[in-house]
Amino acid sequence: MINFNILVTVCLVYVVALFAVAFWAERRARSGRAKWLRSPLIYTLSLSVYCTAWTFYGAVGYAARTGLEYLTIYLGPTLVLVGWWWLLRKLVRIGRTQHITSIADLISSRYGKSNVLGVIVTLMAVIGTTPYITLQLQSVTLSFSVFASTAEGGWRLPDMNSTALWVAAGLALFTILFGTRNLDANERHHGVVTAIAVEAVVKLVALIAVGVFVVWGVSGGIGAMAQDIAESPIADAQFRPGRWVGLTALSAAAILTLPRMFQVLVVENADERHVETASWAFPLYLCLISLFVVPIAVTGLATQPATANPDLFVLTVPLSMDQQGLATLAFLGGFSSATSMVIVASIALATMVSNHIVMPLWLHWQNQEGAMVSGDVRKLLLRSRRLSIGGVLVLGYLYFRLTGGSEALASIGLISFTGVAQVLPAMIGGIFWRGATKRGALVGLLVGSLVWAYTLFLPSFGPGGILSESIMVNGPWGLEWLRPQSMFGVGGLDPLVHAMFWSLTLNTFGFLFVSLLGFPSPMERLQGAQFVNVFEHSTSAQGWAQSRAEAEDLLMMTQRILGAEDAQALFLQAANEQGKKGYLPDITPGFLERLERQISGSVGAATAHAMIGQIVGRTAVSVGDLMAVADETAQMMETSNQLKAKSDELTRTARQLREANEKLTELSIQKDAFLSQISHELRTPMTSIRAFSEILMEDEMLNAEDAQKYSSIINEEAIRLTRLLDDLLDLSVLENAQISLTEQDGNLGDLIDQAVATTSTLPSGDRLGIRRDKLSEDIDLHTDTDRLTQVFINLIANAQKYCDAEEPVLSIRLRKTGGRVAVDFTDNGSGIPTKSQSIIFEKFARLSDGNAAGGAGLGLAICREIMTKLGGDITYLPGQGGASFRVTLPPIPMRQRR
Repeated sequence: MINFNILVTVCLVYVVALFAVAFWAERRARSGRAKWLRSPLIYTLSLSVYCTAWTFYGAVGYAARTGLEYLTIYLGPTLVLVGWWWLLRKLVRIGRTQHITSIADLISSRYGKSNVLGVIVTLMAVIGTTPYITLQLQSVTLSFSVFASTAEGGWRLPDMNSTALWVAAGLALFTILFGTRNLDANERHHGVVTAIAVEAVVKLVALIAVGVFVVWGVSGGIGAMAQDIAESPIADAQFRPGRWVGLTALSAAAILTLPRMFQVLVVENADERHVETASWAFPLYLCLISLFVVPIAVTGLATQPATANPDLFVLTVPLSMDQQGLATLAFLGGFSSATSMVIVASIALATMVSNHIVMPLWLHWQNQEGAMVSGDVRKLLLRSRRLSIGGVLVLGYLYFRLTGGSEALASIGLISFTGVAQVLPAMIGGIFWRGATKRGALVGLLVGSLVWAYTLFLPSFGPGGILSESIMVNGPWGLEWLRPQSMFGVGGLDPLVHAMFWSLTLNTFGFLFVSLLGFPSPMERLQGAQFVNVFEHSTSAQGWAQSRAEAEDLLMMTQRILGAEDAQALFLQAANEQGKKGYLPDITPGFLERLERQISGSVGAATAHAMIGQIVGRTAVSVGDLMAVADETAQMMETSNQLKAKSDELTRTARQLREANEKLTELSIQKDAFLSQISHELRTPMTSIRAFSEILMEDEMLNAEDAQKYSSIINEEAIRLTRLLDDLLDLSVLENAQISLTEQDGNLGDLIDQAVATTSTLPSGDRLGIRRDKLSEDIDLHTDTDRLTQVFINLIANAQKYCDAEEPVLSIRLRKTGGRVAVDFTDNGSGIPTKSQSIIFEKFARLSDGNAAGGAGLGLAICREIMTKLGGDITYLPGQGGASFRVTLPPIPMRQRR
C-alpha cells in the first residue's frame, strides 16, 4: 500500500506542476501571447469549478443512498446553460460594460451603487461558502486517511486537524500568489484559470478511469454492469418528485449565484461568445463526469463492507482490488476538485470583502478626505485581499475543527446552497425589470435570509440546539403555523424543499411588493436602463451632472488606485478625444462616468462612486439625464443621440475657441511683457558696453587695473547679450526648420550626467538635490545628443530657479509608455497653476518676475522645438505634487546594455 510520505510527495509534485502551469500562463499573458488562454475551451473547463470534491466523491455516495437523485446536481446547470444561455450572455455583457468584480458588486451597482446591499450579499456569501470550504478540507483529509492508515481494522489518519491545516495553508499561498497579482479584478487571472482548466481535465480523467475499471475490470462489461445495477439497492430507491424539482432548481440557482461560479462565468470571461460554446460543451463535461457514478456506487455497495463510507467508494474500490496507481489517480482527481473550488471561492470572496467592507470603512475613517489623502490605495487593497483570502481559509479550517469533520457537512452544503440562492430574485429582477428598487432588493434579501435561517439553518443544529424542541413541535408562542418545518400549516414536505420554497417565495414577494410601492431613485433608474437594455445601449446614460471639480484632483486620486501610467494614459486619451492637449480633460458627466467605471474594476462600483462623489461634491443626477432614461422609443433615442452629437460638437468648438482666445490674450500679454523685458535685456548690456568703452577711449589717464576691470565688464555684458541673441536665433532656426541635426551614438545616463554637471556650476546649483536610478538610465540611443542634453539642462536649470520647496529635490525617473522610453523630471515644489499649464511652452511665456529669475521665457519653447525636430515630445505632467515634465524620447531603435 502507498504510505503517507509517498502520497504527500505525489501531492507536492502535483502542486508544483500547478505552480509551473500558472507561472507559465501568467508570463504568456504579460508578453501578449495569451490568445489561446482566452479560448472557449479554457473558459468551459474553468466552469468545472462547479464540480467540487462534494461532486467528485459525494455524487457516488449520494447515488448509493438515494439512487438517481444525484442527477439533480448536474441537471440544474445543464438546463441553465442549454435553455438560458442568453441569460448568461447578458450577465457577461453587463459584467464587462459595468466593470463588475463580483456578485455583490453586481447587486450593489444595479441598485444605485448601494454599498449596503453589497455588504449584505458579501456576508451571505461568506457564511454560505465557509461550510463548502470545510467540505473540501474534509474530503482531502478523509482521502489521506484512506491511504495513510496503518492500524488494523479501519482507516484512520493520526491527526486530521494538522493535515487540514497544512492543506489550507498551501491553498492560501497559491491563491495569494496568483489571485492577487493584479489589482483590477477585471484583469483576467490567467494563471489561476489555466491551472483550474488543468485540474478539470485531471478530475474528469480520474473519474472516467475508475468507471472504466469497475465496468470492464470488475463487472466484465456493459451488459454485466446493467445486470448488477438492476439487482442493486439503487434500483429500488424511492423517487421523490418534490425533492427532484427542488434540488434541480437549487442547482440551477447555484450556477448563477455561487461566488465562485460568478467569478469564472462573468468576471473571468474574455469573450462573451464563449458562453455560446460553453452552453453545449459544459453540459457535455457534466455528462461525462457523471457517466460512471452509478456503476461505481453499485460496485462499492457490492464489494465494500456495510460500514464503509459510500462517499469514498471512488478510492476504496480500487484500493480493495490492489489498484494502487488507479487509486492515486482518483486521489488526485478529488484533490483537484477540492483545490480548484477553494482557490476560486477565496479570490471571489476576498474581492467582495475588500471592495464592500474594507474600502468603505477606510473611506469612513478618512471622513471627507478619503479620496484625496496621500498614499497608495493599491497597497491597501492588495493587502486587504490577501488577508481576506487567509481569513476565508481560516474560517473554513475553524469550522472543520468545530464540527470535527462530521458527515453532516454534506447536508450543511445543501443548506448553504439555499442561503446563497437568496440573491437570485434581486439578480433576475434587476437585469430584466427597470422598476426594481434598492428597498425592494433589501427587503427581499433580508426576508429570504431570515426565513432560510429559521426554517433550515438553525434546525440543522438538531433538537434542543439553538431552537428548542418546543418551538420545533409547537412553534414560537404556541403558534403552530409558524413551526420551522411546517410554515403556514404546509407539512409533509422535505425540510430542504420546504425551506427553499418559503424562503425564495417570501423573498420574491417582498422584492416585488416593496418595489411596486416605491419608485426608483435617479441613480437606480439610470442603472436599471443600463442593465435591462445592455444590448441596445453599449454606453450608459450619464449619472453625473456637470461638475466644477479640478481635473488634477481626480488624476491624483486615480493614480493612487490604477497606478501612475494607467491613470495618465486614461486622462491623456480623454483629453485628446476632447481636442485638448495635455493630461487634463474637461470634467464632463461622460468623463466622470467613464472614470467611475474604470476605477470600479479595482475597488467596486459603490466605492468608486463614493470616492468620485467626495471630490465632485456628490453631484446629483441632472433632470436631462432622467429625461434621457425615460426616452423609450428608438426614434426618440436616435434623435437624442444626434442632438447630443451636435451639442457635443458645438460645445467642443466653443471650448476650443474660448481656449484659443484665452491663449491669444495671455500670449499678447506675454508678448508685451517680453518686448518690455527684451528691451531692458538689450538696453542694459548695450548701455554698459557703450559707457565703459567711452571711458576707455576718452580717459587717457586710466591705469592698467581699471582698464582691465572695465574691459571685463564690457566682455561679460557682451556675453550676456550674445546669449540672449543666441536664444532668439536658436528658436528662429528651429521654428523655420533650418536646423541640421548631428546624430551620433550616446548613452542616456551619460547625457543626464552631463546635464547635471553643467547645471551644478550655475548660480544656486548647489541648492537642488537630484534623485536618480542610474541603473535604469543605462540605455544606448542614436540621436542628436547635444540637442537632447540641451533640453535636460534647461529642465534642471528651471527646477533650480523655480522650485519653491524649503529643500528642493528633483526626481529623474524613466518610464515605458506606449513602447517608448520617457524621462520624467519632477520637483517637490508647488507646481505650475492649472490656468498657466497650457502656455508654458509658448514663446515669451514667463510665470514669475523675469528680473528675479533672469530669463526671457524662451527655454521651454526651445525645448519643445528641439524635441519635435528629434521626433520626440515634451509635455507637462499634472497631478504629481510639484512641477513635472515628461520628455518622450524619439522612437528610434534602442537596446538595453547587458
